[in-house]
Amino acid sequence: MSAVQSVDRALDVLEALAERGGEAALSEIAAGTGLPYGTIHRLLRTLLARGYVRQESDRRYALGGALVRLGGVAERMVGVWAQPYLRKMVELSGETANLAVLEGDFVVYVAQVPSPRRLRMFAEVGRRVLPHSTAVGKVLMADRPDAEVASLVERTGMPRRTANTITDLPSMLAELERVRERGYAMDLGEEELGVHCLAVGVRDGSRTVAALSVSGPAERIDALDRRELAEGMRRIARDFGAELGPSQAVGTA
Repeated sequence: MSAVQSVDRALDVLEALAERGGEAALSEIAAGTGLPYGTIHRLLRTLLARGYVRQESDRRYALGGALVRLGGVAERMVGVWAQPYLRKMVELSGETANLAVLEGDFVVYVAQVPSPRRLRMFAEVGRRVLPHSTAVGKVLMADRPDAEVASLVERTGMPRRTANTITDLPSMLAELERVRERGYAMDLGEEELGVHCLAVGVRDGSRTVAALSVSGPAERIDALDRRELAEGMRRIARDFGAELGPSQAVGTA
């Protein structure tokens, strides 16, 4: 393998692990990358030595701790890059704008621009929440196959946050299908009563790598034209995704 090809294939291995929830057997990596076993073994030896991959006691491979430092720095940078786009969403909606990514089984808020209004919503940057009760979580899950969503909620459960929270898999899968059809997700008091949220995905071409949202008091969000708001947010998300580009996109693990 050439040096460039080796890097490309090593990244394929890391992405295959990420797409399987952070760990996988050798056969699963091979299926996900299409690479020969011998090639994968050579790549894994280097990744293991550098700490980017670890081998578990059951001989499965998992993403390693060295990625934590890179991921943290990347998230901070993406949060900086997102600021002008979040400000545009505040101007569009009058409400607080957020950027979130899916890390493992959790949604993490990585950037925010608050509403100028006195009564406004806050999602603390760095806060981790389960995806089933948030609009950003629904957008990120909607980009994944139903089987992957089922595996995720099997691991995390779907605890009831409010009386409006979706807490069973069939209802969630139906909700995600609606998200795919209309191109945006809603949280109608499912995470916190009295707070509504609308979210759209940020794509790097083939994948949804992050979610942009606006959130505010239910009566103010409900007074907005959802379709018009969602279309404006999708335009902003497309511009942000174009800036990230395939070579700079937020990683999801």
